[in-house]
Amino acid sequence: MMLIGVIADDFTGASDIANTLAKGVQPEGGLRTAQYPGVPNGPADPQIEVGVVSLKSRSAPVQEAVRESLDALNWLKAQGCKQIIFKYCSTFDSTPAGNIGPVADALAEALDATGVVVCPAFPTTGRTVYQGHLFVGDTLLSESGMQHHPLTPMTDPDLRRFLRLQTKSRVGHIPLSIVSQGVEPTRDAINGATDRYVVADAVSDADLLTLGAALADAKLITGGSGIALGLPRNLIESRKSNARAADAAHVSGPEAILAGSCSGATRGQVDLHAQAHPTLAIDVPGVMEDRVTVETLVAFYDANQGRAPLAYSSGSPDEVLALQSRYGREAVAEKLDNLFADTAKALVSKGYRRIVVAGGETSGAVAQAVTDALGTAAMTVGAEIDPGVPILTLGDGPSVVLALKSGNFGAADFFAKALRMMEGRS
Repeated sequence: MMLIGVIADDFTGASDIANTLAKGVQPEGGLRTAQYPGVPNGPADPQIEVGVVSLKSRSAPVQEAVRESLDALNWLKAQGCKQIIFKYCSTFDSTPAGNIGPVADALAEALDATGVVVCPAFPTTGRTVYQGHLFVGDTLLSESGMQHHPLTPMTDPDLRRFLRLQTKSRVGHIPLSIVSQGVEPTRDAINGATDRYVVADAVSDADLLTLGAALADAKLITGGSGIALGLPRNLIESRKSNARAADAAHVSGPEAILAGSCSGATRGQVDLHAQAHPTLAIDVPGVMEDRVTVETLVAFYDANQGRAPLAYSSGSPDEVLALQSRYGREAVAEKLDNLFADTAKALVSKGYRRIVVAGGETSGAVAQAVTDALGTAAMTVGAEIDPGVPILTLGDGPSVVLALKSGNFGAADFFAKALRMMEGRS
């Protein structure tokens, strides 16, 4: 029976928290975890202990995001889940009008939950919460570059104040001075909360483990992937589970890298990869005017097989803004997502078996296209490539493996490293 259910508001975020729950903390290890592109039509494999439903609700209209999240909740409850996590980005990506608050409200009402923890901290990647404020490294979120995000610009690092713009519920705070005292004081603060939400400070993995133990019986938790760090331990130690996460399949064969993120980290990774591997800068005006097509990209990959070819639409904030002004933000996003999705589907049909993707929206489009092409609803979570990015295995003999990377995640050499690990090479 499924023990923990996760509702993730984008695909790379889903991979991130799936990785956390599958890996767990040594020596106990993690849980058998599967990621699903959207709400499945049928029941899950009974061996799966954690189900992560990937939605594209982060930037969707509020009513659509709420409806899809409740659909995911109903499916997860039907699989037996007693604990639900609403996973959003560790940079709290949203807007003053939604979607984090409205989705959290709907889930909390459905589960009759109060004292719901809000904690996007992920110290491994520099995201910490202190005095209710979100930091990226030693910089407030509002000064980290996220204020320039094309879809969800974050201009206020105060999570309590920002969340209050999205919900009529009260938002409280559990300061680091309580979390640092240990599990019992933290649990008492959570259980004694009269506010529907409590923003919890966390500046280290030790703080997240404390929160995880304190949340063992929580019906609803919200946060980034870090909030799940200690949850597998609760189940393993109580002997509700003695399983371990599945090993990733080692797959060789044709490979492709598709990058749709415009983050600074991804642009740097593209630049480094281009020094030793073939790359194709996608002409966005050409895409919008149907001069650059699926056939264009497939021809590029076919001509450069065995050399880790990469096609990318990444651009600087100024370049992105100019394109959005010229063609419309939604039109550009939809056209590029469709191009990447249709390209991935064409590649899989041609026998490509290793696909690396950068960017949340791009990953969602590609994952949905590949699962549709293979006729499978589940992606099994395997080995971690870099923090927050696991290898995902789809299908049986021969398998296809994916890596879905959030824009800001991964080491400088992530693309080449991912392809090596997919083959079982270090």
